[in-house]
Amino acid sequence: MIGDATAEDPFLTHRTLLFTVAYEMLGSAADAEDVLQESWLRWAGIDRAQVGNPRAYLIRVVTRQSLNQLRTLSRRREDYVGEWLPEPLLTSPDVAEDSVLAESVSIALLTVLETLAPVERAVFVLREVFELPYGEIAAAVDKPAATVRQIARRARERVAARQPRVRVSRSEQRAVVERFLAAVRTGQVTELIEVMAPDVVLIADGGGLAPAARAPVHGPGLVAKSLARPGRTVSAVWLNGAPAGRIEIDGQVAAVSLVVEDGRVTQIHAVANPEKLTRLEEPADLAR
Repeated sequence: MIGDATAEDPFLTHRTLLFTVAYEMLGSAADAEDVLQESWLRWAGIDRAQVGNPRAYLIRVVTRQSLNQLRTLSRRREDYVGEWLPEPLLTSPDVAEDSVLAESVSIALLTVLETLAPVERAVFVLREVFELPYGEIAAAVDKPAATVRQIARRARERVAARQPRVRVSRSEQRAVVERFLAAVRTGQVTELIEVMAPDVVLIADGGGLAPAARAPVHGPGLVAKSLARPGRTVSAVWLNGAPAGRIEIDGQVAAVSLVVEDGRVTQIHAVANPEKLTRLEEPADLAR
Protein backbone atom coordinates (compact mmCIF):
# COMPACT_ATOMS: atom_id res chain seq x y z
CA MET A 1 0.00 0.00 0.00
CA ILE A 2 1.24 3.48 -0.82
CA GLY A 3 1.31 5.79 2.17
CA ASP A 4 -0.90 5.54 5.26
CA ALA A 5 -4.16 6.47 3.54
CA THR A 6 -7.44 4.95 4.61
CA ALA A 7 -9.67 2.84 2.42
CA GLU A 8 -11.77 5.94 1.68
CA ASP A 9 -8.85 7.76 0.11
CA PRO A 10 -9.65 8.48 -3.57
CA PHE A 11 -6.12 7.50 -4.54
CA LEU A 12 -6.69 3.95 -3.27
CA THR A 13 -10.20 3.88 -4.69
CA HIS A 14 -8.85 4.63 -8.16
CA ARG A 15 -5.45 2.96 -7.81
CA THR A 16 -6.15 0.16 -10.30
CA LEU A 17 -7.35 2.68 -12.87
CA LEU A 18 -4.31 4.88 -12.28
CA PHE A 19 -1.93 1.94 -12.64
CA THR A 20 -3.60 0.98 -15.92
CA VAL A 21 -3.25 4.53 -17.25
CA ALA A 22 0.44 4.63 -16.33
CA TYR A 23 1.10 1.13 -17.70
CA GLU A 24 -0.52 1.93 -21.04
CA MET A 25 1.47 5.15 -21.20
CA LEU A 26 4.78 3.48 -20.41
CA GLY A 27 4.54 -0.20 -21.37
CA SER A 28 6.30 -1.06 -18.13
CA ALA A 29 4.71 -2.14 -14.86
CA ALA A 30 7.83 -1.25 -12.88
CA ASP A 31 7.88 2.28 -14.29
CA ALA A 32 4.12 2.57 -13.78
CA GLU A 33 4.61 1.77 -10.09
CA ASP A 34 7.27 4.49 -9.88
CA VAL A 35 4.80 6.95 -11.42
CA LEU A 36 2.13 5.97 -8.90
CA GLN A 37 4.57 6.46 -6.02
CA GLU A 38 5.47 9.95 -7.22
CA SER A 39 1.80 10.74 -7.87
CA TRP A 40 0.88 9.62 -4.36
CA LEU A 41 3.48 11.96 -2.86
CA ARG A 42 2.00 14.87 -4.81
CA TRP A 43 -1.54 13.84 -3.83
CA ALA A 44 -0.55 13.62 -0.16
CA GLY A 45 0.79 17.16 -0.22
CA ILE A 46 -2.24 19.05 -1.54
CA ASP A 47 -5.35 20.51 0.05
CA ARG A 48 -7.89 17.92 -1.06
CA ALA A 49 -10.79 20.15 -0.12
CA GLN A 50 -9.90 22.19 -3.21
CA VAL A 51 -10.22 19.16 -5.52
CA GLY A 52 -13.72 18.95 -6.97
CA ASN A 53 -13.20 15.77 -9.02
CA PRO A 54 -10.53 13.53 -7.42
CA ARG A 55 -10.65 10.96 -10.24
CA ALA A 56 -9.98 13.54 -12.96
CA TYR A 57 -7.35 15.25 -10.83
CA LEU A 58 -5.49 12.01 -10.15
CA ILE A 59 -5.57 10.96 -13.81
CA ARG A 60 -4.11 14.36 -14.65
CA VAL A 61 -1.31 13.93 -12.12
CA VAL A 62 -0.51 10.39 -13.30
CA THR A 63 -0.54 11.50 -16.93
CA ARG A 64 1.90 14.32 -16.28
CA GLN A 65 4.21 12.06 -14.29
CA SER A 66 4.01 9.45 -17.04
CA LEU A 67 4.96 12.04 -19.65
CA ASN A 68 7.99 13.00 -17.57
CA GLN A 69 8.91 9.33 -17.26
CA LEU A 70 8.44 8.73 -20.99
CA ARG A 71 10.99 11.38 -21.82
CA THR A 72 13.49 9.71 -19.50
CA LEU A 73 12.70 6.26 -20.88
CA SER A 74 13.11 7.37 -24.49
CA ARG A 75 16.75 8.22 -23.79
CA ARG A 76 17.27 4.94 -21.94
CA ARG A 77 15.72 2.88 -24.73
CA GLU A 78 18.06 4.38 -27.31
CA ASP A 79 20.82 2.31 -25.66
CA TYR A 80 18.69 -0.83 -25.25
CA VAL A 81 20.26 -4.01 -26.63
CA GLY A 82 18.14 -5.47 -29.44
CA GLU A 83 14.42 -5.01 -29.85
CA TRP A 84 12.41 -3.37 -27.04
CA LEU A 85 9.00 -4.85 -26.17
CA PRO A 86 6.51 -3.91 -23.43
CA GLU A 87 6.62 -5.72 -20.12
CA PRO A 88 4.05 -8.56 -20.19
CA LEU A 89 1.51 -8.91 -17.39
CA LEU A 90 -0.19 -12.07 -16.25
CA THR A 91 -3.94 -11.38 -16.34
CA SER A 92 -7.08 -13.33 -15.58
CA PRO A 93 -9.45 -14.30 -18.42
CA ASP A 94 -11.89 -11.75 -16.94
CA VAL A 95 -9.87 -8.91 -18.46
CA ALA A 96 -10.91 -10.15 -21.91
CA GLU A 97 -14.57 -9.54 -21.00
CA ASP A 98 -13.92 -5.83 -21.60
CA SER A 99 -12.80 -5.93 -25.23
CA VAL A 100 -11.64 -2.30 -25.23
CA LEU A 101 -9.49 -2.83 -22.13
CA ALA A 102 -8.10 -6.12 -23.44
CA GLU A 103 -7.11 -4.58 -26.76
CA SER A 104 -5.64 -1.50 -25.12
CA VAL A 105 -3.25 -3.52 -22.93
CA SER A 106 -2.34 -6.06 -25.61
CA ILE A 107 1.36 -6.38 -26.33
CA ALA A 108 0.64 -5.70 -30.00
CA LEU A 109 -1.05 -2.35 -29.33
CA LEU A 110 1.44 -1.30 -26.67
CA THR A 111 4.19 -1.98 -29.21
CA VAL A 112 2.39 0.23 -31.74
CA LEU A 113 2.03 2.97 -29.12
CA GLU A 114 5.81 3.05 -28.87
CA THR A 115 5.82 4.67 -32.32
CA LEU A 116 3.86 7.69 -31.06
CA ALA A 117 5.32 10.82 -29.55
CA PRO A 118 4.74 11.06 -25.76
CA VAL A 119 1.86 13.56 -25.96
CA GLU A 120 0.28 11.63 -28.85
CA ARG A 121 0.39 8.49 -26.76
CA ALA A 122 -1.15 10.21 -23.76
CA VAL A 123 -3.96 11.70 -25.81
CA PHE A 124 -4.68 8.38 -27.55
CA VAL A 125 -4.79 6.43 -24.28
CA LEU A 126 -6.94 8.94 -22.42
CA ARG A 127 -9.39 9.42 -25.29
CA GLU A 128 -9.64 6.03 -27.01
CA VAL A 129 -9.30 3.81 -23.95
CA PHE A 130 -10.57 5.82 -21.01
CA GLU A 131 -12.95 8.03 -23.01
CA LEU A 132 -12.03 11.23 -21.19
CA PRO A 133 -13.54 14.49 -22.46
CA TYR A 134 -11.20 16.61 -24.55
CA GLY A 135 -11.25 19.30 -21.88
CA GLU A 136 -9.88 16.94 -19.23
CA ILE A 137 -7.24 15.62 -21.61
CA ALA A 138 -6.24 19.18 -22.47
CA ALA A 139 -5.67 19.92 -18.79
CA ALA A 140 -3.64 16.73 -18.38
CA VAL A 141 -1.28 17.38 -21.30
CA ASP A 142 -1.30 21.17 -20.99
CA LYS A 143 -2.55 21.80 -24.53
CA PRO A 144 -5.61 23.67 -25.88
CA ALA A 145 -8.64 21.45 -26.44
CA ALA A 146 -8.63 22.20 -30.17
CA THR A 147 -5.02 21.03 -30.40
CA VAL A 148 -5.86 17.90 -28.44
CA ARG A 149 -8.58 17.04 -30.95
CA GLN A 150 -6.06 17.28 -33.78
CA ILE A 151 -3.54 15.18 -31.88
CA ALA A 152 -6.22 12.56 -31.16
CA ARG A 153 -7.17 12.30 -34.83
CA ARG A 154 -3.54 12.00 -35.92
CA ALA A 155 -2.81 9.37 -33.27
CA ARG A 156 -5.87 7.32 -34.24
CA GLU A 157 -4.78 7.30 -37.87
CA ARG A 158 -1.23 6.26 -37.02
CA VAL A 159 -2.37 3.47 -34.74
CA ALA A 160 -5.00 2.22 -37.20
CA ALA A 161 -2.38 1.99 -39.94
CA ARG A 162 -0.28 -0.35 -37.80
CA GLN A 163 -2.99 -2.53 -36.24
CA PRO A 164 -4.03 -5.98 -37.53
CA ARG A 165 -6.11 -5.78 -40.68
CA VAL A 166 -8.79 -8.15 -39.39
CA ARG A 167 -10.11 -8.52 -35.86
CA VAL A 168 -10.78 -12.09 -34.78
CA SER A 169 -13.12 -13.51 -32.14
CA ARG A 170 -11.76 -14.59 -28.80
CA SER A 171 -12.61 -18.22 -29.62
CA GLU A 172 -10.64 -18.10 -32.89
CA GLN A 173 -7.72 -16.40 -31.17
CA ARG A 174 -7.66 -19.06 -28.48
CA ALA A 175 -7.91 -21.95 -30.95
CA VAL A 176 -5.01 -20.70 -33.07
CA VAL A 177 -2.86 -19.97 -30.01
CA GLU A 178 -3.50 -23.47 -28.66
CA ARG A 179 -2.57 -24.99 -32.02
CA PHE A 180 0.61 -22.90 -32.16
CA LEU A 181 1.66 -23.84 -28.62
CA ALA A 182 0.96 -27.53 -29.25
CA ALA A 183 3.23 -27.46 -32.31
CA VAL A 184 6.01 -25.77 -30.32
CA ARG A 185 5.54 -28.23 -27.44
CA THR A 186 5.76 -31.32 -29.65
CA GLY A 187 8.36 -29.92 -32.01
CA GLN A 188 6.16 -30.48 -35.07
CA VAL A 189 7.86 -28.09 -37.46
CA THR A 190 5.45 -28.72 -40.33
CA GLU A 191 2.44 -28.00 -38.13
CA LEU A 192 4.17 -24.92 -36.73
CA ILE A 193 4.84 -23.58 -40.21
CA GLU A 194 1.24 -24.24 -41.26
CA VAL A 195 -0.22 -22.26 -38.37
CA MET A 196 1.82 -19.17 -39.29
CA ALA A 197 1.05 -16.70 -42.05
CA PRO A 198 3.52 -16.35 -44.95
CA ASP A 199 4.50 -12.87 -43.70
CA VAL A 200 4.78 -13.82 -40.03
CA VAL A 201 7.33 -11.89 -37.98
CA LEU A 202 8.95 -12.80 -34.67
CA ILE A 203 10.15 -9.96 -32.47
CA ALA A 204 12.19 -11.04 -29.45
CA ASP A 205 13.34 -8.97 -26.48
CA GLY A 206 16.28 -10.28 -24.49
CA GLY A 207 17.64 -6.90 -23.44
CA GLY A 208 21.16 -8.29 -23.66
CA LEU A 209 20.36 -10.41 -20.59
CA ALA A 210 18.92 -13.47 -22.33
CA PRO A 211 19.46 -15.15 -25.71
CA ALA A 212 17.19 -13.50 -28.29
CA ALA A 213 17.33 -12.40 -31.90
CA ARG A 214 18.40 -8.75 -32.01
CA ALA A 215 16.41 -8.06 -35.17
CA PRO A 216 12.93 -9.20 -36.28
CA VAL A 217 12.80 -12.69 -37.82
CA HIS A 218 10.61 -12.95 -40.93
CA GLY A 219 8.92 -15.93 -42.56
CA PRO A 220 7.54 -19.25 -41.24
CA GLY A 221 10.69 -21.24 -41.94
CA LEU A 222 13.08 -19.00 -40.03
CA VAL A 223 10.59 -18.41 -37.22
CA ALA A 224 9.98 -22.15 -36.83
CA LYS A 225 13.73 -22.74 -36.72
CA SER A 226 14.01 -20.17 -33.92
CA LEU A 227 11.23 -21.81 -31.89
CA ALA A 228 11.73 -25.52 -32.61
CA ARG A 229 14.42 -26.25 -30.08
CA PRO A 230 14.73 -29.40 -27.95
CA GLY A 231 14.12 -29.47 -24.19
CA ARG A 232 11.42 -26.84 -24.10
CA THR A 233 8.49 -26.64 -21.68
CA VAL A 234 5.39 -24.93 -23.01
CA SER A 235 2.32 -23.82 -21.07
CA ALA A 236 -0.72 -21.73 -21.91
CA VAL A 237 -1.23 -18.51 -19.93
CA TRP A 238 -3.25 -15.31 -20.20
CA LEU A 239 -1.05 -12.30 -20.87
CA ASN A 240 -2.34 -8.75 -21.24
CA GLY A 241 -5.95 -9.86 -21.68
CA ALA A 242 -5.34 -12.56 -24.30
CA PRO A 243 -4.41 -16.26 -24.51
CA ALA A 244 -0.63 -16.57 -24.83
CA GLY A 245 2.25 -18.88 -24.00
CA ARG A 246 5.09 -19.36 -21.57
CA ILE A 247 8.06 -21.19 -23.07
CA GLU A 248 11.01 -22.39 -21.03
CA ILE A 249 14.22 -23.71 -22.57
CA ASP A 250 17.15 -24.75 -20.36
CA GLY A 251 15.79 -22.63 -17.51
CA GLN A 252 15.31 -19.57 -19.71
CA VAL A 253 11.71 -18.30 -19.72
CA ALA A 254 10.01 -16.35 -22.50
CA ALA A 255 6.53 -14.86 -22.43
CA VAL A 256 5.03 -15.19 -25.91
CA SER A 257 2.11 -13.11 -27.18
CA LEU A 258 0.55 -13.72 -30.59
CA VAL A 259 -1.41 -11.72 -33.14
CA VAL A 260 -3.88 -13.81 -35.15
CA GLU A 261 -5.43 -12.91 -38.51
CA ASP A 262 -7.43 -15.15 -40.83
CA GLY A 263 -6.76 -18.23 -38.72
CA ARG A 264 -2.97 -17.86 -38.68
CA VAL A 265 -0.32 -16.24 -36.54
CA THR A 266 1.00 -13.03 -38.11
CA GLN A 267 3.06 -11.58 -35.25
CA ILE A 268 4.93 -13.18 -32.36
CA HIS A 269 6.22 -11.06 -29.49
CA ALA A 270 8.61 -12.99 -27.24
CA VAL A 271 9.92 -11.32 -24.10
CA ALA A 272 12.88 -13.13 -22.53
CA ASN A 273 14.49 -10.24 -20.65
CA PRO A 274 14.29 -11.51 -17.04
CA GLU A 275 13.83 -7.98 -15.72
CA LYS A 276 10.51 -7.87 -17.58
CA LEU A 277 9.24 -11.24 -16.37
CA THR A 278 8.62 -10.46 -12.72
CA ARG A 279 4.83 -10.15 -13.11
CA LEU A 280 4.07 -13.68 -14.28
CA GLU A 281 3.12 -15.28 -10.97
CA GLU A 282 0.08 -13.25 -9.87
CA PRO A 283 -2.57 -11.68 -12.15
CA ALA A 284 -2.35 -7.91 -12.41
CA ASP A 285 -5.35 -5.74 -11.55
CA LEU A 286 -6.37 -3.60 -14.53
CA ALA A 287 -9.40 -1.36 -15.00
CA ARG A 288 -10.69 1.56 -17.03
